[in-house]
Amino acid sequence: MRPSWDEYFMRMAFMAASRSTCTRRKVGAVIVKDSRIISTGYNGPPTGLLHCDITGCIRETLKIPSGERHELCRGLHAEQNAIIQAASNGTSIKGAKIYVTTHPCVVCAKMLINAGIEEIIYADGYPDELAELMLIESKMKTRKYDIPENFKKILFGEEEYLLRNGED
Repeated sequence: MRPSWDEYFMRMAFMAASRSTCTRRKVGAVIVKDSRIISTGYNGPPTGLLHCDITGCIRETLKIPSGERHELCRGLHAEQNAIIQAASNGTSIKGAKIYVTTHPCVVCAKMLINAGIEEIIYADGYPDELAELMLIESKMKTRKYDIPENFKKILFGEEEYLLRNGED
């Protein structure tokens, strides 16, 4: 059966997440405009730097809870990398949608607001109340995408750890 646009782009966001080397949470993002992919991103360190699965996780070592102290991390978030990729290619994302496997944190929410993203479609929640409040105040459209069971099996087989909640 042919997937809906939402399922199609969310599958791609999860495929992007599979490239992440984060040891706590794998996140992927796809920015779309007029049903065309503009850019993708996944969480990880800046280009050319060692990955967290090699160096270890600073957040884990310091026991930093999910949703707090975002600056204490070697990696960029998936949304940040997707925005940077579009900018590097000289592509405007104003008026676009973003499909992301996890609800944006407050830092990413602010970036998405200022970049002119019109809608955020996310699969999993994230414990950041300020992000939610700022998105509401900005009148950003947000929508939770409920992942069908068959979608999980098609994408991950037995590797559903990509969907785990809790830690970043």
